[in-house]
Amino acid sequence: MEVEAGKSVCRSAEVDDDGRIKRTGNVFTTTTHIITVVVGAGVLALAWAMAQLGWLPGIITMIIFACISIYTYNLIADCYRYPDPINGKRNYTYMQAVHAYLGGTMHLFCGLIQYGKLAGITVGYTITSSTSLVAIKKAICFHKRGHRAYCKFSNNPYMIGFGVLQIFLSQIPNFHNLTYISTVAAITSFGYAFIGSGLSLAVVVSGKGEPTRIFGNKVGPGLSEADKIWRVFSALGNIALACSYATVVYDIMDTLKSYPPECKQMKKANVFGITAMTLLFLLCGGLGYAAFGDHTPGNILTGFGFYEPFWLVALGNVFIVTHMVGAYQVLAQPLFRIIEMGANLAWPRSDFINKEYPTKIGSLTFSFNLFRLIWRTIYVAVATTIAMAMPFFNEFLALLGAIGFWPLIVFFPIQMHIQQKQIKRLSLKWCVLQILSFVCFLVSVVAAVGSIRGISKNIKKYKLFRYKQ
Repeated sequence: MEVEAGKSVCRSAEVDDDGRIKRTGNVFTTTTHIITVVVGAGVLALAWAMAQLGWLPGIITMIIFACISIYTYNLIADCYRYPDPINGKRNYTYMQAVHAYLGGTMHLFCGLIQYGKLAGITVGYTITSSTSLVAIKKAICFHKRGHRAYCKFSNNPYMIGFGVLQIFLSQIPNFHNLTYISTVAAITSFGYAFIGSGLSLAVVVSGKGEPTRIFGNKVGPGLSEADKIWRVFSALGNIALACSYATVVYDIMDTLKSYPPECKQMKKANVFGITAMTLLFLLCGGLGYAAFGDHTPGNILTGFGFYEPFWLVALGNVFIVTHMVGAYQVLAQPLFRIIEMGANLAWPRSDFINKEYPTKIGSLTFSFNLFRLIWRTIYVAVATTIAMAMPFFNEFLALLGAIGFWPLIVFFPIQMHIQQKQIKRLSLKWCVLQILSFVCFLVSVVAAVGSIRGISKNIKKYKLFRYKQ
């Protein structure tokens, strides 16, 4: 009996309260996951957003959305366990939390938005990576042949190469094994952000910066009042959507060790991650706008706002690709997991779905699963094909993001918080929360309208699989 008791104590030391392998994540690892997801290549497009809004509205907008994000993500952290934030039952996914607090109908609504957005983002990351790889080749081409040379190349070979790499990385069993990839991705995200900022700063310091304005690009011969409004809509959407990691927030949180309480650790990580994100946004957006003024490109590294030093421009794009490799997996793993959990529940006795095959190649030991191998390979192949067929999918991605911003980052967290704390209807706090939700809903609508306009403009001039950058 003493031996059995000893085994029981040993076993309890190796697992958490839910019987799963003991989690070892901390505030630092969680912050790196957040930065990996949030500080994407879109940070280099914020200079364009700043140019549309101008100094005063641009800075205020970034700070406001950062504050909203910290508040609502802290509400999400409190809902990780149900009904008590510290001792309640774990919710392993965002959908589970919504189901626990708000019921089945909201659960389905959340799932459609969340996993549809994740699928769209993986396609967008494939496009972003190929764009940066082509930009590396263009930087070398412009350096050798001059800035006016014809340097256009097909994105398709680079998308295929990126897809092949993701097929191998997608065999990583679960989110808990992504810490090293996520850390490298977070480091490289700072790398290309600082390169873009540094090159912009060099232009400003040299006295070659363009004129800027408090309220952004001025309406005139080259910019109609209607176009100005559309651009402001898109800029608001870009800034708001840049704050999003709600699609993987519980997957990130589920890596945290049990003590201190997960909600307290996650709140610290939210503050650190979003603060770092906002500082980078202000740095890149402000310096890029100061360098290029009204002529700020959509992306200051891939849009060739800079040509020299060509090796530094190329290095910045290498960092973007490295970051996209890790960020793809951070966002794809939750999608993989929900499908595999569903298959496991539907066919619990199937060896094809559930059996693991331990394998050793030299000193490397790993296991593979037939269902995981086949389904994840098919998924990556389909995502890559869609990216090749529609390389302006970034507009579709912006639409998915616009649709997802309000429900995932604002609506669901607020409604779960109201239910958890039993806030009385029409009380002061209830009214304030609903006003916040409505304002963010309007931002989502504005961003969606701007995205749809961009899609309609691009689709008229596009030829299938023949896009060159």
